[in-house]
Amino acid sequence: MLTIIEDFKMKNIKISLIAFMALGTFTYAGGDFSTVTPYEEEDIQLAEEVYVEPEPEPTPISTPVAVVVAPTPEPIITPKPVQEIKANGFYAGLGISASRYKANCSCGTKGRTDKTAGLMARVGYDFNKYVGIEARGIRTNWKSDGGKVEHAGLFVKPMLPVGDSTNVYGLVGVAKTKTKGSLQTTNTESLALGAGVEVDLSKDTPKEGRYNRPFDGQADQEKGLGIFADYERMVVKSGAPDLDAISAGVTYDF
Repeated sequence: MLTIIEDFKMKNIKISLIAFMALGTFTYAGGDFSTVTPYEEEDIQLAEEVYVEPEPEPTPISTPVAVVVAPTPEPIITPKPVQEIKANGFYAGLGISASRYKANCSCGTKGRTDKTAGLMARVGYDFNKYVGIEARGIRTNWKSDGGKVEHAGLFVKPMLPVGDSTNVYGLVGVAKTKTKGSLQTTNTESLALGAGVEVDLSKDTPKEGRYNRPFDGQADQEKGLGIFADYERMVVKSGAPDLDAISAGVTYDF
């Protein structure tokens, strides 16, 4: 009987040990029966409060890249050297002249007219395209009775260019005039007046060069040949006979 009781006690002890061991194993395995302490709950709550879900990174915006195009360099053009055309204001001319002599005195020949023909020469210098000076002489003696006119004067020459080849000019100066023949004889120094036109016949070279004088190349001032025609009252004086001359010829501009 005692042996049975002792056996029963031993069995209970074994069962208790087995049950205790099983309970410990279940607790370590994380079963529902494990006890959570207040400290563990605080750690869990703090961990949840500290953890912040990261914000998504913004999608990068692509910035357009400006394409810089280098300018095309312009070709360098070397200008041709400008040829300087040597020109000056000197000119000379030669032509024919017809003179008319009309007496104006109370010596019995008043109103009578005589005509002669001959040569004229001129030389001058243009300071610019508006004014110059000119010296000229006229000699006419082609007359059967020996009548003749000798005339020489120095003139201021105002000019007005008309285009690139024509020049209108005037003559204002003093002259020495002598006449000889059957009519009234004249030997006087007096005022003389005239007007004319000259035309340039030379090639227009300034297109290929540059004059050393700024006014050359206009009107009758370009180097080369030209023609002229003018009228002159050889004696402008009270009581003097009417002495007129019409001249025409060629001229050369230097």
